[in-house]
Amino acid sequence: MGEKLLMKGNEALAEGAVRAGCRFFAGYPITPQNEVPEYMSWRLSEAGGTFIQAESEVAAINMLYGAAATGTRTMTSSSSPGISLKQEGVSYCAGADLPIFFANVVRGGPGLGNISGSQGDYFQSTRGGGHGDYRVFVMAPNSVEEMGNFPLKCYETAEKYRVPAMILADGILGQMMEPIEFKFEAIDPKQLKAPDWALGVNEGRPKRIVRSYDLREGALEHLTLSRAKRYKEIEDKEALCEEKMTEDADLILVAYGTASRVCQAALKMARESGLKVGLARPITLWPFPKKKLSELSARAKSLLVVEMSLGQMIEDVKLAVECRLSVHLHARCSGAVLTGEEVFQAVQGLLKKSKKGEALCSR
Repeated sequence: MGEKLLMKGNEALAEGAVRAGCRFFAGYPITPQNEVPEYMSWRLSEAGGTFIQAESEVAAINMLYGAAATGTRTMTSSSSPGISLKQEGVSYCAGADLPIFFANVVRGGPGLGNISGSQGDYFQSTRGGGHGDYRVFVMAPNSVEEMGNFPLKCYETAEKYRVPAMILADGILGQMMEPIEFKFEAIDPKQLKAPDWALGVNEGRPKRIVRSYDLREGALEHLTLSRAKRYKEIEDKEALCEEKMTEDADLILVAYGTASRVCQAALKMARESGLKVGLARPITLWPFPKKKLSELSARAKSLLVVEMSLGQMIEDVKLAVECRLSVHLHARCSGAVLTGEEVFQAVQGLLKKSKKGEALCSR
């Protein structure tokens, strides 16, 4: 804490998890996140934890189920198709109310795709990802510093509400290098209070069972509905969004992760050109900052959603603003690289049409 380090995004993610108390990691190699398990292979041993290179992604997530059931802070990471393979296990963990943490460093898709950065996994991440009615707490960093500091928030939220939590990054954030300052003191897991639901050898305590099902009549529905109450509390209390220059903005850019960095460049160009443009960056993708976007829609004239996917987050933006203003999309997909110049040109085009009084139809 206080010391600045030059780190790659994937390494910062791994180091942040260890400092936040992670002592068990299971994973399987896939680019562009391989630096995460590589870093964990020596760092966890140094910290007194356990690293396992599993035989598959399916094995890795099920190892997390077992380790998390003991109350241990656990982690796995992968990229896109690897995360898809883990989804059954994530659903099992959600059904067992286990607070696991995992990261997706997204690559281009669908299919095997490519190793460039993409945001095509938004739907998978924010809709649970696997089978059944459940949710995952999702944070979207846009810098190496956030890659390293967000794991603590993920662990704390996962444990508070007993839900899976994840970081949704991309290949660009995973591979880039920037200075990072960790904003929290390293946590010794031995100082954390053992959860009252966790398994373990403890004389005199009641028997505990961790499972993802209950076959008694009506029991599963009761569990799912009680979980839904926690999800509502997360939506009410945990949504995060960053604003820049939105106070007087006629047009507000909405973007997360790497796309939001590109939008910052476009925002600078727009303001230097005298255009009233702002930026809203969702930091939590679930819960989505609906209230904040709703407030902004009362002030702005239109929104431009910028995504490294063919329009996934735009659906949540439209739901948040409830048709009060026009919502437009500028998108690149499958690992194509966005630039500030092209976003600025899209901004100019929209504002030019608006000035002429032309209809601004959303895409």
